[in-house]
Amino acid sequence: MLTKLSEPLLQLPRWQKRLVMLALDCVLLPFAIWAAFALRHSTWIPDLDDGVWLLFLAPLFAIPIFMKLGLYRAVIRYITGHAMMAVLQGVTLSTLALATVSTLANLEGIPRSIYIIYWGTAFLLIGGSRYMMRRQFQRLHNRQHDRTRIIIYGAGNSGMQLATALSSSPEFRPVALVDDNPALHKATFQGLKVYAPNDLPNLVESLNVGQVLLAMPSASHARRKEILQILEPLPVQVRTIPSITDLVDGNVTLGDIREISIEDLLGRDPVPPDTQLLQANITDKIVMVTGAGGSIGSELCRQIAKLSPSQLLLFEQSEFALYTIDQELRTETHCPVIPLLGSVTDSGRVQQILRTFGVQTIYHAAAYKHVPMVEHNVLEGIRNNVLGTWRTAQAAQQCGVETFVLISTDKAVRPTNTMGATKRCAELLLQALAEARPPIPNPSPARGEGSKPLTRFTMVRFGNVLGSSGSVVPLFREQIRQGGPITLTHADIIRYFMTIPEAAQLVIQAGAMGEGGDVFVLDMGEPVRIYDLAKRMIKLSGLQLRDERHPDGDIEIHVTGLRPGEKLYEELLIGDNVLPTHHSRIMRAQEQQLPLAVLENYIQQFEELITTQNPVAARAVLQQIAKEFTPQCDVVDYEYSNRHPVAEFR
Repeated sequence: MLTKLSEPLLQLPRWQKRLVMLALDCVLLPFAIWAAFALRHSTWIPDLDDGVWLLFLAPLFAIPIFMKLGLYRAVIRYITGHAMMAVLQGVTLSTLALATVSTLANLEGIPRSIYIIYWGTAFLLIGGSRYMMRRQFQRLHNRQHDRTRIIIYGAGNSGMQLATALSSSPEFRPVALVDDNPALHKATFQGLKVYAPNDLPNLVESLNVGQVLLAMPSASHARRKEILQILEPLPVQVRTIPSITDLVDGNVTLGDIREISIEDLLGRDPVPPDTQLLQANITDKIVMVTGAGGSIGSELCRQIAKLSPSQLLLFEQSEFALYTIDQELRTETHCPVIPLLGSVTDSGRVQQILRTFGVQTIYHAAAYKHVPMVEHNVLEGIRNNVLGTWRTAQAAQQCGVETFVLISTDKAVRPTNTMGATKRCAELLLQALAEARPPIPNPSPARGEGSKPLTRFTMVRFGNVLGSSGSVVPLFREQIRQGGPITLTHADIIRYFMTIPEAAQLVIQAGAMGEGGDVFVLDMGEPVRIYDLAKRMIKLSGLQLRDERHPDGDIEIHVTGLRPGEKLYEELLIGDNVLPTHHSRIMRAQEQQLPLAVLENYIQQFEELITTQNPVAARAVLQQIAKEFTPQCDVVDYEYSNRHPVAEFR
């Protein structure tokens, strides 16, 4: 009956709903006066005497106060504890006004306790009416919308805020809370009971739950990984809110809910950075990042901007990528930023920039890094990754740059593809330059007269970073969103993963440790089997893997075969000779080097072969430099194949 009466009320315009609330208060306030006398005299038909005037004075005083406090502007279905406090404040002020006027008017036969009783009954009636209407609106709302029933994991402040935000959501309906703290078990919040984690399987089935939302922003990645392992077998989609560092204001909204991240799946907690190492090559120095618009380059720029360089030079050949990172840094930081277009293969342009600005530190992130793409464009890969590094390093020496840090890759270790081989070649070039330490004849105009420091070359080698262009995680997520299938190159392929911010911080710290010619490798944690990662992402999306055991599943995994040059697993060390550093996640590799004179001869060969457009011979030279390079496919070069049919496409 009540639901039928409330349905047309719910459809009224807001101004008409306000009039309904005002009219209701005009009825409830006199009733509160009558109830106060009835309770005081313990009778249903009290003798009001002069108190009959209070029946008219109560709404006369209370309604304007309620209006001033905004009670009629509040949306009933979203009313919270703040609105109830306004009700309490309004009732208190109106009661004091009513008592003051009655006393000054010498109204007789009104016990003083009447005002206290009226205060309590008025608060219960005014506040209770709004609460009942809110509950009725929500009940009707639930009937009109088929909302996903959810469980919130985490009954702390974030969980409570999330429950409040979701109570009126058209998409989600909270039905229970779960928390690790035994002291909270069996407690209730807004009608939601708090359960133990062990109750989850029964709750999911009995309450017909479709999603579990993790509201534990302060939990470590290791703890979140443990929780996800508990939730993984359950037929629910798992989503989360960001970490506490992303919720600085402490307010949780529906917009904060997101998909489970790979960081949560891996359970890897970053090590707090060493502030001295972070600042050593950056604070109050002129810093340049090549490839500043790429995945690693842009994150390096973000981290560097926080460390107060005197100037940050963004060097990038892609105009759009340069514009994007330049605008981001100008908007979000106060760091002096200078965007510069150009290619690392243009030694004249690089030298001009280094001399003009007096660059002291270079982070060389410019490189072609997509394995199949470089395999299809061998000569361009060599031009950019090898010659680009060589010319930039030479320019750095000639202009007296203090520190040069190369961003390398685990694919440079026993490479099976051209990209990895070019990065190994770049490492050998810097090691040879560091070993030779040639004198620099001319001082830098930007620095004035005097001897210039010898450039300190350092290389940092690490594996895949999460969220970089070409990363499997966003690819898998999009394929799941489209209903599958997930495409995977091999069922047994494994990779190391690290977040981009952690990788950038470790690169900066490792660069500060170098003494010259050092190759640092980063601790990438435990390797991840990509097939298992795909299965977990399917399950945590609330879906089921479709395979021989489950032919009626939702998402299938297709194995497409290894791409040209792709390895089943990556390594970080060529040999076993590795030394620790004072940072727990940075190690120093001890590997063989080549003389500078030998490498200079190879560089000349590369330049000639690029001029004559001979990718087959160029890759053969790569094999001579990087002895461990064992190609897994023939040269894939479209133009060359038309002239030389011997090249095989795969």
